[in-house]
Amino acid sequence: MMKKISLLFLTAAIGVTTYAQTPAQSATAERPASFLDMAQTRYTTKVYDPTKKVSDEQIAQLAEILRLTPSSINSQPWQFVIVSDEATKNRLAEVSTGSNRPRVQQASHIVVFRGFKNLEALEQQMKEHLPAPTLGYYTNTMKPDEAKTRAWIANQVYIALGFFLAAVGDMNIDSTPMEGIFPAEYDKVLNMGDDYQTYFAVAIGYRDPVDGNQPTKRPKSRLPQDAVVKFIK
Repeated sequence: MMKKISLLFLTAAIGVTTYAQTPAQSATAERPASFLDMAQTRYTTKVYDPTKKVSDEQIAQLAEILRLTPSSINSQPWQFVIVSDEATKNRLAEVSTGSNRPRVQQASHIVVFRGFKNLEALEQQMKEHLPAPTLGYYTNTMKPDEAKTRAWIANQVYIALGFFLAAVGDMNIDSTPMEGIFPAEYDKVLNMGDDYQTYFAVAIGYRDPVDGNQPTKRPKSRLPQDAVVKFIK
């Protein structure tokens, strides 16, 4: 297997440790004071500083956070591949859309988000760790409709994306979620069998000061709250 590709299987048990802020972190900015502060300041990074790397300790913490991601009925129908090997990143860049290619190359790590393609393997995994009444939801509600099942799997992987983006933001690590890739080609580069398929990837690392998309240079643009949030009292 290609070196420096960290494959996280959700059945693995990883110890939880508290990690100190790394030099790369502290050199960039202070950790957000609150979740709201993080939401107001995080952004989709366009240009990375290739000399700054996310530490091994932080990657281990992010791996555990991914493992702990919530999912419908605790189905965990996913696999996350964390890539730091430069040769592999370059190959992934070649099968990413034009604007994402330099980000894949320059970022510290690429995290590839995948979901079950082999539905028999998914069901077997759930049989091994879910109680029978919970498994019944899948077999009675999801399994009869393959298209519905595959959409449900994708929905779970997108839950993991939101969880992950919040985590890296809290850790003061910059990120770029990327749907602008060729998933089938990513699967060929990773070469990890046919049970899972790639949906999207996230670049993580530290911004280059020249990045014009950061909020200090390009203020965050969102719809008014009353346009997207409604209350029933």
